[in-house]
Amino acid sequence: MVLKLTLKPYERFIVNGCAMRNSGRRHSIVIEAQADVVRGKDLLDSSQAVTVVNKVYFLIQTALTRADLREKLVPMIQQNLAEIATVFGPPTVGHIFEAANYVSKSDFYKALRHLKPVLEYENELLNHISASQAEAEALAGDTPHDEKVAG
Repeated sequence: MVLKLTLKPYERFIVNGCAMRNSGRRHSIVIEAQADVVRGKDLLDSSQAVTVVNKVYFLIQTALTRADLREKLVPMIQQNLAEIATVFGPPTVGHIFEAANYVSKSDFYKALRHLKPVLEYENELLNHISASQAEAEALAGDTPHDEKVAG
């Protein structure tokens, strides 16, 4: 199976654990053999792995980019996916099951792709919670407090 990547100027990508960056011009490369490939835009920095879904995404990403750690990471990934599957409902839980299925097949890129909508949904939930908390705090600050009446 051939994979053709069209890269933007200075776009980062990883092939079989080797980080690379495109030059200042748009280029295409063709990968003719089976390889673990991920674009920079699909990578999380370790500092971003702070939420439950981000952490499992980062573990899958690490398994994709570090073949030497896969045997150790797969049980942790499966356990984390099982735990988050109990939190989310349809249709999000379907993406989690698909990700777990691809992890069991060692197809970590497809596992990342299926976990991406879960990341987006988690971000929406967290943004909604933050907005609700900010609104509640603003309302609490506007409510009049009991004033003492001088007699």
